[in-house]
Amino acid sequence: MANRFLVTSREDMKSRGWDQLDFVYINGDAYVDHPGFAAAVIGRVLESRGYRVGIISQPDWHSAEPFKVLGKPRLAALITAGNLDSMLNEKTAAKKFRSRDNYSPGGEPGHRPERATIVYANRMREAYKDVPIVIGGIEASLRRFAHYDYWSDTVRHSILLDSKADILSYGMGEHSVVEIADALAEGKTVPEMYNIRGICYTASHAPISEHTVLCPSYEEVKADKNAFSKAFKMQYEEQDPYYGKTVIQPSENRFVVQTPPALPLTTAEMDAVYELPFQRRWHPDYDQAGGVPALQEVQFSLTSQRGCFGNCHFCAIASHQGRIIQHRSHESLLREAEKMTKLPEFKGYIHDVGGPTANFRHPACAKQQKVGACRNTHCIGSATCRNLDTSHEDYMRLLKEIRSVPGVKKVFVRSGLRYDYVLADHNKKFVEDLCRYHVSGQLKVAPEHVVKHVTDLMGKADIQAFLKFKDWFDEANRKIGKKQYLVPYFMSSHPGCTLQDAVALAEFLRDMHMHPEQVQDFIPTPGSLSTAMYYTGRNPLTGQSVYVARRHEDKEMQRALMQYYNPANYDIVYKALCLAGRRDLIGYSTKCLIPLRRRQSAFQRGKTALPDHRPRRPVTKGKKR
Repeated sequence: MANRFLVTSREDMKSRGWDQLDFVYINGDAYVDHPGFAAAVIGRVLESRGYRVGIISQPDWHSAEPFKVLGKPRLAALITAGNLDSMLNEKTAAKKFRSRDNYSPGGEPGHRPERATIVYANRMREAYKDVPIVIGGIEASLRRFAHYDYWSDTVRHSILLDSKADILSYGMGEHSVVEIADALAEGKTVPEMYNIRGICYTASHAPISEHTVLCPSYEEVKADKNAFSKAFKMQYEEQDPYYGKTVIQPSENRFVVQTPPALPLTTAEMDAVYELPFQRRWHPDYDQAGGVPALQEVQFSLTSQRGCFGNCHFCAIASHQGRIIQHRSHESLLREAEKMTKLPEFKGYIHDVGGPTANFRHPACAKQQKVGACRNTHCIGSATCRNLDTSHEDYMRLLKEIRSVPGVKKVFVRSGLRYDYVLADHNKKFVEDLCRYHVSGQLKVAPEHVVKHVTDLMGKADIQAFLKFKDWFDEANRKIGKKQYLVPYFMSSHPGCTLQDAVALAEFLRDMHMHPEQVQDFIPTPGSLSTAMYYTGRNPLTGQSVYVARRHEDKEMQRALMQYYNPANYDIVYKALCLAGRRDLIGYSTKCLIPLRRRQSAFQRGKTALPDHRPRRPVTKGKKR
């Protein structure tokens, strides 16, 4: 068992002496047996409980036959679209098809359908009508209620209804999927599982009680944006495993019912999950295609915790992994690091030690582990809670221990780093250690914007925190004698960001001499607070009206302003500055973003790579001097 992948073929079943599987797992990604890939985690967890699991990865969805290759499962079919929402995986913020799919063999796109969870579930139902279907993963998790879908620009049903699945397992799923498996093995029917935490199901009657919340129906939220905001707020407020109630949403003649979130994993449980016998590589079937590109970023990374109390409103991690940090023990992480050093591909470099946020190694406060995270109060972001435990001591000690493992040359920190959390700890020693041992030239951070009312709507610290951290970072590098740089990420077109705000960001980039090669456009993905703002034009938590850049041209102008120096963006930047009333930024002074219009043709032809801000000497007609 320790040196084998999960079953992927009849030949694999035969080699193990199996006539039938307990679970067939339909996976929208290529099969990579690594703890960074959800299908591998859930498959290994079930295998560790004695269940027979087989994976069908990226089946041809044009008929039901490919869904039968491993035979009829004894207990259930499990279905996931993969590590990303299938629509996000396929299309950009501009709704254009992506040229690459890092979760497919060779990075080749087109190996999964749009809305993969729905398509796979319906094909599996066609293949085996009486087999229970359980859907899960990020796509199912974040579309569990009626939700706004950016790619169709509509409010869609709960994915549970469109997929006709029996149960939806939301969140990370280890607890709920084991409880579902055990119930099925005991011969229980699907309705007898409705007390399991972390699931959604449909019912013909609403199970209303003092422990339930009834939110506006699908019909209401589709017809009325105020009702959508109200429903989102009610759902948002019940996502805590300690005080969250059962949430019910009527939908036509049915009711979608969400039970309270599963309890966080204990350290022992999390250690056990990550120490399952993962092969830490893609399945050999993909060798000829060059493997699966997504593995490269995480193959030699260590997941030390999950969950996030960071309050980024455009991120759905809090809805999926929860706000309460769950962490692994130092001993477990050191054992995994030691195993890495024995792998033939390992070159001595551990690429990351972290989670959604690298330096969140423990719950925000001790209270969270007993009564949950505060309702409608955030730990950090636009403001910092006075009860926040900001200690970096455990994380610093962990990094020191890992970099001391024989065979490890360097340990990097590449997952998100919350510098406002470092500042709240007043911890310059952490910054110095980070620069000395865990950065290789550049450190990526995400201030996202520079205008305070925008960063407030994002749930981020204001730009002054970034500038203070930059001072600390530069000071630490001077002290240790290194030249290293911060690479800040900024976002365009987030709800609340006006054209004038986008110009302010461009001016900041000019003053800081920053020329971002890539620009992140806000994408309204299901389940996030920012997406609710985008759709409704208001903040559901406060009722405050919010400006939203919806038109393609509005988004294009905000994006182009972040790369004002690119000759290809001249026309759109010129128009943006005129519309924003900022013609003072067009000209030849050091503060101008682009040159005057009369030089446009030469600029567009690429004869001038960047605007020349130097004053021009007047041209004197007549004889040469």
